[in-house]
Amino acid sequence: DMSDRQFEDGLRELERLVDTAGGKVLQVTRQKRDHPHPQTVIGSGKVAEIALQVQTSGANLVVFNRDLSPAQIRNLENQIGVRVVDRTEVILDIFAQRAQSQAGKLQVELAQLEYTLPRLTGRGLAMSRLGGGIGTRGPGETKLETERRTIQRRLSRLQDEVDQLQAHRSRLRKQRQKQDVASVAIVGYTNAGKSTLINALTAAEVYTADQLFATLDPTTRRLTITDPLTQVSHTLLLTDTVGFIHELPPSLVDAFRATLEEVTEAEALLHLVDLSHPAWESQIASVLKILSEMPIQTGPMLMVFNKLDQVKSDDLEIAKEKYPQAVFISAIRRLGLETLKQKLIDLTA
Repeated sequence: DMSDRQFEDGLRELERLVDTAGGKVLQVTRQKRDHPHPQTVIGSGKVAEIALQVQTSGANLVVFNRDLSPAQIRNLENQIGVRVVDRTEVILDIFAQRAQSQAGKLQVELAQLEYTLPRLTGRGLAMSRLGGGIGTRGPGETKLETERRTIQRRLSRLQDEVDQLQAHRSRLRKQRQKQDVASVAIVGYTNAGKSTLINALTAAEVYTADQLFATLDPTTRRLTITDPLTQVSHTLLLTDTVGFIHELPPSLVDAFRATLEEVTEAEALLHLVDLSHPAWESQIASVLKILSEMPIQTGPMLMVFNKLDQVKSDDLEIAKEKYPQAVFISAIRRLGLETLKQKLIDLTA
């Protein structure tokens, strides 16, 4: 139920995810089926073909561009002979590598445990560092049940810590609101250039890289804009949020709710789009879908198309026709930033 173009865009994105996680893609295999095989997703002939490709290429990991059930992973690993992971696990791995702050690490661990719990299949995962000992082993209880209980205890503790983090961020937001300063959250697909934009506008030093999910923790910076006509100064707070991605895993949305709340509490949103990306239209749709699923109604939104210096003229014309109110910029080349500042004044006035 997707076009060939969407399918190929998804595969290309998965290649970038594997690359960002530190892997190297050796081969790509596709299969078109009426419906997934319940045990192995792909057909038995395809499984054998992949097992042979793994041996000849020396690959030590097979990544599927879809979510796999615990049973499917187990069946595939038994038949292919190397570790098998799905798209969600690759994203979780990137988040684990990227998390810098205590809050980020906390939220990543919560997401990983939520993902791991239904997938515990008695592989002998050593969970002893999370607890154990007296009171965890009932008569005749299996190692698997002990692990499950240990993870559940750890999960509830992490959930409490994330709730405290939310309360702390909420207090910080209330303090900012008391100062009567308008806040704008920058949202957008991962690698759209959000951190580059906040650096260009506020001279912040947020880490930037041409990678997916280069930054996870929200950064808030003050921006003062002087209106060229009236010479009146306007102060805004800009918040850089975690990048969105097509079909963001639900466990990540839950774990990062403290970060995503910055979006729901902002007076206005700046939706940044990478216009140089071949799938920019579907990326806009993915971001809007995630925003529509948020519990609170978000404020007005300004569409900003980035990477103007790398855009094909056809795409530029299409975007200008579809989004006549949008702003077109290049954050890295600092093109169009004065127009953007003026629009931000209008947006928060």
